[in-house]
Amino acid sequence: MKVLIIEDDPLHRSYLNEAVRAALPECDTVLEAENGNAGERLARDFRSAHVVMDLQMSPRNGIEAARTIWKERPETRILFWSNYSDEAYVRGVSRIVPQGAVYGYVLKSASDDRLRLALRSIFIESQCVIDREVRGMQQKSLGNANGFTDAEYEILIDIALGMTDRAIAQRRNLSVRSVQNRLQQLYEKLDVYQSIGDEADGGRFNLRARAVAVAFLRKLLNHSALERAEADLAYWLGRQRAPAHLDADRSPRNG
Repeated sequence: MKVLIIEDDPLHRSYLNEAVRAALPECDTVLEAENGNAGERLARDFRSAHVVMDLQMSPRNGIEAARTIWKERPETRILFWSNYSDEAYVRGVSRIVPQGAVYGYVLKSASDDRLRLALRSIFIESQCVIDREVRGMQQKSLGNANGFTDAEYEILIDIALGMTDRAIAQRRNLSVRSVQNRLQQLYEKLDVYQSIGDEADGGRFNLRARAVAVAFLRKLLNHSALERAEADLAYWLGRQRAPAHLDADRSPRNG
């Protein structure tokens, strides 16, 4: 068994190496990569089906690397090992997991025993392992009345990117009225009106900018989420500008 560790912190890489060897005596090779780009190359070259990776890395983060790895080898088992249970990260992972994939999401604050148990459960027993705090965030974002639907989250991302109502409507195949309705729902769920009170009527606040600020404070958005969104926007804009006969042949961007 080969296990690939993708982690930008040398001390964390060393810790994971020891944890993998302790939890998985079946493992005869441990590969290490210092970021997502290097991790993608090693996963491709060594056809590693077992990966442990951090989420926040530069220049290529864990979500982007995992998306590429899963696109090339959907059967790959990935354990995300992160400091963060922010909704932005949880949503980012949930949106890229292939149907039927075995994966895990364990926080770095978890005990040594918890990490080793997760490694065996995912890589040997084919069981998904999600930390309780992360699972709670998943349930909140998907099922709670105060959580955000994927459609509402898309609108939030679009206004954070600076898109107008008309541009959002074009991108999401909606009417301008539908975009405005979703914006109102977004403002209500973010308590934007309550946070600024009567100041909204006085013209002192831009509701869109305030919604983005609140979303950052609530960790619905983060730098990695906007990096992915900016790349997706660039791809969409490129398709809009391409001649029709070229756009039909253009393949989606890689991970």
